[in-house]
Amino acid sequence: MHSGRPILYSYFRSSCSWRVRIALALKGIAYDVVPVNLVKDGGQQFSAEFKAVNPMQQVPALKIDGITLSQSNQGILKQMGEKNMEWAQNCIGFGFQALEQILKHTAGRYCMGDEVSMADLCLVPQVYNAERYKVDMDPYPTITRINKALLELEAFKVSHPSRQPDTPAELRA
Repeated sequence: MHSGRPILYSYFRSSCSWRVRIALALKGIAYDVVPVNLVKDGGQQFSAEFKAVNPMQQVPALKIDGITLSQSNQGILKQMGEKNMEWAQNCIGFGFQALEQILKHTAGRYCMGDEVSMADLCLVPQVYNAERYKVDMDPYPTITRINKALLELEAFKVSHPSRQPDTPAELRA
């Protein structure tokens, strides 16, 4: 089924999966994607098939050279309506308040100067989450500027959730 290339077990909206997609794109590593739907039928990550790939039952999992690397991650939160929205906004806003202050001292074009760093791989998916949960980004001009610059880079474009094979048609860009 696969070409011998690395296999990324991923979910289009997973921030952790997105960070791995960005890193692979930055390194120019071609890979195959196996979508793992975290929502449908109680979550495909709990299937026996996926458990055989990653006993932790989490995405991302990257199978490369016969070894499977997995992401340790908090459990998937169940949707809790407005309470979940408020919780997400508060958590993201709290982190962004601190990050905005730090970035005033470290940022160049990106988080740590003018070269893409691990901080940038973490920033873009979190800003995506902020937008998804309708966080007001006006208080975070440095974060907004860096995110915009990073989204211009090809690695961030090709790895974007809207461009993944498991992205629902209504969410494709």
